[in-house]
Amino acid sequence: MASPYARLDRPPLSAANLRRALVRPDALWTAIDVKERTGSTNADVAAEARAGTAEGLVVVAEQQTAGRGRLDRQWESPPRAGIALSVLLRPTGVPVTRLGWLPLLAGVALVETVRRQAELDAVLKWPNDLLVDDRKCAGILAEAVPEPTPAVVLGIGLNVTLSADELPRPDATSLVLAGAAHTDRDPLVRALLRELADWYRRWSDVGGDPERSGLRDGYRLYCGTLGRQVEVALPGGGTLSGTASDVDSEGRLVVTAADGSLTAVAAGDIVHVR
Repeated sequence: MASPYARLDRPPLSAANLRRALVRPDALWTAIDVKERTGSTNADVAAEARAGTAEGLVVVAEQQTAGRGRLDRQWESPPRAGIALSVLLRPTGVPVTRLGWLPLLAGVALVETVRRQAELDAVLKWPNDLLVDDRKCAGILAEAVPEPTPAVVLGIGLNVTLSADELPRPDATSLVLAGAAHTDRDPLVRALLRELADWYRRWSDVGGDPERSGLRDGYRLYCGTLGRQVEVALPGGGTLSGTASDVDSEGRLVVTAADGSLTAVAAGDIVHVR
């Protein structure tokens, strides 16, 4: 097996160090598992959710071989070149109708982490892709696990030190390619999990209300889709064109057509029209 120190710019993560920094009696995170290699951290955490594992589990993979994105798109990450993690949440006291805010919440936590730690002008492409220089640098996937007790698995994949020939798609980038000030994954993971915990507590403490928690305003602040001309490929077929004008109280993208009519989009592939 190749040494994890073969690439000095890609040192391994220490589960013990992450636990010392993040797992405390009063903290959201209760367990952190760092795996050398796995198919999908989301699949691993979903299995734990179905087994009844408590809220607060974090699974981080040094390499994912069957990572999943929206619409079941699959990708593989090079060893220790990015952050691939999933967390287990069991929001109590939050209406089901507000759970759709969780991936957007993760997006806000992620963009704040990248802006502060990597010092890059990252933005969010609705609903939860992270863009740097209009190129995809990260994605988020939320999955509901209804049994035996309701849970949500949030998966986050961030390209950190991937080179151009390692990128999963031609319109992607990584922190190092974008000129990040810092690309050490340890402080990135710590900052991301702290931001995620802070936003989750703020949001869940008010019953998932995006207004009272400040989440809707926070998302609007970082959403690079707003104000742009977009084309939306709708799940049922067909397309919608117009200006992305707002994110409504349910987290849907509001598109204003040329005739002034408004359409709230709950799901769909978004293309930013240049």
